[in-house]
Amino acid sequence: MAEMLTVESHSAAETRALGEKLAARLQPGDTVVLEGELGAGKSELARGIAKGLGVTETVTSPTFTILNVYESGRCPLYHFDWYRLESADELYELGMDEYLGGDGIAVVEWAERCPEAVPENAFHISLEATGGNERKITSGSL
Repeated sequence: MAEMLTVESHSAAETRALGEKLAARLQPGDTVVLEGELGAGKSELARGIAKGLGVTETVTSPTFTILNVYESGRCPLYHFDWYRLESADELYELGMDEYLGGDGIAVVEWAERCPEAVPENAFHISLEATGGNERKITSGSL
């Protein structure tokens, strides 16, 4: 069983810095699932992962596009937001499932909308707003 790790973040910058550290341990084919309510810091952590991978583009939440692809880093970053999906069938119909476990690193927000599409070996990180800019970030160990 994976060891659980809990970290307190006191700002968006600290959350991004945590994502940068995480990126150093990620390899092509990895999937990171970011869990948490709206405003919990999922996109900030994704921005940190992108920076840690060397992505030079501005990283925005893919809420309306479902997937943003960034190819300027050491490997492709596939940033998903499944909030607007009705089912995993939509993901398959759009051909987006091929990015999971592929040649890059996939970061998925709102994965609970299509849990059957999440790879079994996905790395789960839970973010919780605990007041102001404070966040509690819990994950298994990489």
